[in-house]
Amino acid sequence: MDFYFNRFEDRRPPEPLPHSRLIELIWQTLALLMLLLGARYLLWRWTDSLNWDALWFAIPLVIAETCAYFGLILFTLNLWKVKDYPLRAPPARTSECVGSAGSEDDRPISVDIFIATYNEDEELVRLSIRDAKAVRYPHPIDVKVHILDDGRRDTMRQVADEEGVNYISRDNNVGFKAGNLRNAMEQTSGDFIVICDADTRPFPTMLERTLGYFRDPDVAFVQTPHWFYDLPEGERLKDWMGRKLGGLGSAIGGAVERIFGEIRIGEDPFVNDPQLFFDVIQRRRNAYSAAFCCGAGSIHRREAVMFVALRAYADAIAHASGDAKSRIAKLVRRRADPAAQALARWQAAQAEELTPYKFHVSEDIYTTIVLHQDRERRWKSVLHPHVESKMLSPQDLLSWSIQRFKYAGGSLDIFFHDNPVTAKGLSLGQRLMYLTTFWSYMGALWNLVFLLAPIVYLMTSVAPVSAYTGDFFARALPFLIVTELAIMFGTWGISGYKGKVSYMASFPISLQALWAVVRKQKIKFPVTPKDRQDGHYLHLVWPQLALMIGTFAAFCWAAAALWLGFGNYTLGGLIANGLWGLNNILGMSIMVRAALWQPNEEKAG
Repeated sequence: MDFYFNRFEDRRPPEPLPHSRLIELIWQTLALLMLLLGARYLLWRWTDSLNWDALWFAIPLVIAETCAYFGLILFTLNLWKVKDYPLRAPPARTSECVGSAGSEDDRPISVDIFIATYNEDEELVRLSIRDAKAVRYPHPIDVKVHILDDGRRDTMRQVADEEGVNYISRDNNVGFKAGNLRNAMEQTSGDFIVICDADTRPFPTMLERTLGYFRDPDVAFVQTPHWFYDLPEGERLKDWMGRKLGGLGSAIGGAVERIFGEIRIGEDPFVNDPQLFFDVIQRRRNAYSAAFCCGAGSIHRREAVMFVALRAYADAIAHASGDAKSRIAKLVRRRADPAAQALARWQAAQAEELTPYKFHVSEDIYTTIVLHQDRERRWKSVLHPHVESKMLSPQDLLSWSIQRFKYAGGSLDIFFHDNPVTAKGLSLGQRLMYLTTFWSYMGALWNLVFLLAPIVYLMTSVAPVSAYTGDFFARALPFLIVTELAIMFGTWGISGYKGKVSYMASFPISLQALWAVVRKQKIKFPVTPKDRQDGHYLHLVWPQLALMIGTFAAFCWAAAALWLGFGNYTLGGLIANGLWGLNNILGMSIMVRAALWQPNEEKAG
């Protein structure tokens, strides 16, 4: 079948970022300096810089700056150091993957590969099946591929039969993907479970390079990085400038790239590339055993998933039976009656279901939290730095927005209703890493303040600081410059700028998710479309467009007012807020370009 991504089949994923102790030391030194300069700046902001004549503006901004600084502390802790788990030889027998108590069970390892699907193209799933069947292993191993079809399609069953793999379905969609996985677990028995989405195509090396981690009997799951092989690769700056300006342009572009590294024009319009998240953020959470499951591309120890499910089942019964026992005692009026207690426990057990994967829109992170909370076994999670599968990226802004809203809504729902930061069982490092994730989504609130602040000053000449004088620049500029340098070294080898501006520009999605969670609306389980939806999506970026136009208009107004001499504008205020506004406009423009992007405008990779 002719898919749009067929021309990208020869692409290969990048290798993990090499660890340099020198770069890490530079990053750590700059990070400490960054935090010291930030604390100095904030102390000055709270004590000496507030405009007491405009506290309605000054206080929200300084609170936003404080919240952002706290997020910077968390981000620094997250990126502090690389601590990869050592790669170990793939085990040959089950006895090599369990503690001493299970050593009698000495047989070849068995693995179930789950490919979850709902309404995706059957021929797309066929590609994933064939790649899953091609997974190799250096020892005898029992690998079974299972199609978990929540769409209950005869055509999908036919594809499974033609490919010689197992087809599993059910008569309802309770729990959505988590329920689909639970249903499959009830019908399979592999020692390890590989979770794939419909478009997840494992590489042959997936098992031989990950099962070695399970030689440690406390490793519960291994998450491998996502890699979208269909992202537009764009055009090298030197080539693009060469086409526009000839030899001179090519020379200038080449010189710029020699200084700043490879720059591509037109690449990845939605900033989908997950390398920053997996190769930097998640990978460095290994130091805290706090990498969380991201669903597709993860390998789970069945024992760990079932252990946690049974513990949660028992806790739920104990909690529910207490309520039931109280009701029964009122009826029989005998609180100590053993029969009443037994009846209560029986009724509670009948009402509960064994749930290996939490029924939640973010079932992956939710289940990880439950694993990390269990102090009896002290389950570990591992982020494997090598890419072991390829996937498809959202191909339009609508699909991208659906996916990001689900991520934001699911995470915020956990934060507000089952907050692991204050729950029992987690280590301090794990609590801080989960807080880092949740705080990043809350950041939409202060990002909105940062986006509106320059407009307020440029339109009204009301400043949030007492004056844009040398004191302001002497404290703000060193902090901002060192921050940029520190992040550059902290994410060495990957552009951190794209991730930063994408995070800033996607604030409406996080705000919508936050509003939905606060109103206790249920976050739905939409399947991210795998095909490009036709049309432009400017209606999805009207907040970004409004901010861009408003910032530009406000700057023109303020510049004219300063020139004509009315209002309380100052040159320092115009420069500071003009540059601030320009940075905001550039950040918002990424989303506007994504809304207008058409595949035929990009060169094939």
